[in-house]
Amino acid sequence: MTKNTEGQRILRAARRYIVFFLLIAFIITCCMFLFLHMMQNSVPGIEFNADNLSIAAKLTFGNVMFLSLLCTVIDAVRRRFFVELPVRRIVEGAEKIMQGDLSARIEPFHSIDSDAGFDVIIDCFNRMAEELSGVETLRTDFIANVSHELKTPLAVMQNYATLLQNPNISDEQRTQYAKAITQQSHRLADLITNILKLNRLENQRIFPAAKRFDLGEQLAGCLLQYEDVWEKKEIELETDIEEEVFVESDDELLSLVWNNLFSNALKFTEARGTVSVSLKAEGAFATVKVADTGCGISTEAGKHIFEKFYQGDTSHATQGNGLGLALVKRVVDIVGGDISVESEVGKGSTFTIKLRRSVNGKTESSA
Repeated sequence: MTKNTEGQRILRAARRYIVFFLLIAFIITCCMFLFLHMMQNSVPGIEFNADNLSIAAKLTFGNVMFLSLLCTVIDAVRRRFFVELPVRRIVEGAEKIMQGDLSARIEPFHSIDSDAGFDVIIDCFNRMAEELSGVETLRTDFIANVSHELKTPLAVMQNYATLLQNPNISDEQRTQYAKAITQQSHRLADLITNILKLNRLENQRIFPAAKRFDLGEQLAGCLLQYEDVWEKKEIELETDIEEEVFVESDDELLSLVWNNLFSNALKFTEARGTVSVSLKAEGAFATVKVADTGCGISTEAGKHIFEKFYQGDTSHATQGNGLGLALVKRVVDIVGGDISVESEVGKGSTFTIKLRRSVNGKTESSA
């Protein structure tokens, strides 16, 4: 402890003593005046001479000093155990957090004197530390996943670029290698685009611009973008889209949902399989279902498919970066909708999205 700190501690103790001294002196003086006044009025002929008053004054002054000292000591002990100790423990925990130890937790005191005040602060601190620890874990996982997803296409591009430097390869091989580099560069661009979109969505930098539009027309327009894909794989496309189903939402954000769901359905469906899209007005909701006859999702994978970078295909044999469904879930949450999935390995998956309908320019409320 430094001299300056020790001097401040002594000064604070002296100040507390003076405060108690003045307070007790005032209380006892008032009580003595009241007592003497009552004695004179109630006991006829009683006299107070100078000697008696001098002795009483000295005894009273001594009592005041003793009581002031006693109160100061009691207050110091109380502050030491019920104020300074909890504060020190909280400060130590905060310093550990600042130093990067997110596992730091503070034991609650459960003391009667503290009136649970410090326990409330400690509970909030521990919950904050837990949240920070979870965020740090997510951040670490995110960086690791991003690094992996960036490294894969870059490694492929680097390998094919090295092969292209060989002057003895045929024109067919050169074209094949160049095509592979182009594909990987598109994959890399899609990854970066999705990361930026997801970051903007999660940080609320994108705000829904709601307008009323025909959901069926939007679904049909998004589907037509993938015509080459289903024709190339000879996939049978089944549509059951109800007409004049309107919603009041952000059409650009919702287009992200449909494009990701359609792209996944077509990607994971084998050649000559089936992809179906339906739209129904069900009470206050517009229900969209996107189903496929692809590889399906296991029960365990189904619990994580909306998490960032999670891929049911752990081998990464199928192109993707695990951000598409995370984007879908975030958009659906932002526009106030609901998304669920039903799947069975080897039989396919069905994604169901529910959005509130808009009838005559007014959004339907649920019954």
